[in-house]
Amino acid sequence: MAIQSRLMFPTGFIWGTATAAYQVEGGASEDGKGESIWDRFSATPGNVADGKDGRVTCDHYHRFASDFDLMKELGLRSYRFSISWPRVIPDGSGSVSAKGLAFYDRLVDAMLDRGIRPFATLYHWDLPQALQDAGGWVNRTTVDAFLHYTASVTRKLGDRIKDWMTHNEPWVAAYVGHLFGDHAPGLRDLKTALAAAHGILLSHGKAVPVIRANCPGARVGIVHNLEWVEPASPREDDVAAAMRHDGAFNRWFLDPVFHGRYPGDMLAWFADVAPDVRDGDMQIIAAPLDFLGVNYYTRRVIGHDPSGRGTQGRSVLAARQVHWPFTPRADFEEWEVAPEGLYRLLLRVAREYRPGVVYVTENGTPLPDAPAADGVVRDPVRQTYIARHAAAVHQAIADGVDVRGYFLWSFMDNFEWAYGYTKRFGIVYVDYDTQSRMVKDSGRWYSRVARENGFSIADAVAP
Repeated sequence: MAIQSRLMFPTGFIWGTATAAYQVEGGASEDGKGESIWDRFSATPGNVADGKDGRVTCDHYHRFASDFDLMKELGLRSYRFSISWPRVIPDGSGSVSAKGLAFYDRLVDAMLDRGIRPFATLYHWDLPQALQDAGGWVNRTTVDAFLHYTASVTRKLGDRIKDWMTHNEPWVAAYVGHLFGDHAPGLRDLKTALAAAHGILLSHGKAVPVIRANCPGARVGIVHNLEWVEPASPREDDVAAAMRHDGAFNRWFLDPVFHGRYPGDMLAWFADVAPDVRDGDMQIIAAPLDFLGVNYYTRRVIGHDPSGRGTQGRSVLAARQVHWPFTPRADFEEWEVAPEGLYRLLLRVAREYRPGVVYVTENGTPLPDAPAADGVVRDPVRQTYIARHAAAVHQAIADGVDVRGYFLWSFMDNFEWAYGYTKRFGIVYVDYDTQSRMVKDSGRWYSRVARENGFSIADAVAP
């Protein structure tokens, strides 16, 4: 039997890139944009690694046309972006900003004019601060405000955008923002985190029919960041700890959306801090979807935490991450580079949740990129990372998972949340002082992959 030398993907497979509004737009106070929780959080000393914020970042607000020209030049025909809620409705629930909507009107038209298919995310963590001041996602009035925002955006853009995602990574918004305190709004309380997660999921379910009503032919989904979880050993306590981590990270967000219930073992574990679930909530959350977006960055090896169960931070599960010394890690040291985890995760999701269509909506790695003396940004580690994870997607497709596309995180370097500008994920280098763009070697390679709909298998095994 001949050895396969190239990995070719199904006809119509999407090769895209992704960004988020707060991370790339800038224009923080232009045209009446309201304050978001990330404006407030990043302005607070000590919250962001380099003390910086997203007020300007990549200045995409003013430079989107040339950014899309570059995207077109690279042959990238799909783009996942997010819409800024406080740019559209400055106080979160009141009057709609005509100028804010007009910006996204121009943005979408600029994509379409260049043959780029827009995939829109309605919420990528930039909650209007006025809503947070009233309780944020813990307060059900925020769910109502999200529906008002969703209706306003989809009525304006639904004639052109057909691919919609309600939320990006509810786990991060809930846990990292409300339990760990590392993201906006910077809270540290388990009960609040679980209540916020429920509010986010409820708003998702309620928004689905609104999107469908305003966008004929819409394809609607949600994006979850998921991990492949393994126990650190066959010991009973390690296996139980891994099950709890999987329950809090994966199943707590997948089970409601696809099974209409929270996992019973985790309800028992969380006990009196579990969220207030009202009659009808779970049926609403389980609204039928057209696809699932999977963000994948790492697998977790989990062991029992002998210090026991705490009430805050990462100790609430009596579980801890274990790093095997032979496993490579990314520039985020807690992230193991494990493409086989993506393969196994996709098979598991297809088997246990049956979402139908799946998109890998984020995958990528940070590196300390910088131009060499000749002006070239060489990032072979990123190129190999992308190739290995795309190969995992290829194998999942071969084994029956209906994966329709892969969106690389990210199109260009940007504001990386609490890490500020200390982490670079892009295939396009951004000089933040001059706002110049430079395509990295990985970007040139990814451009060829998108044009050819495949790549040499040697690219996935090169050092």
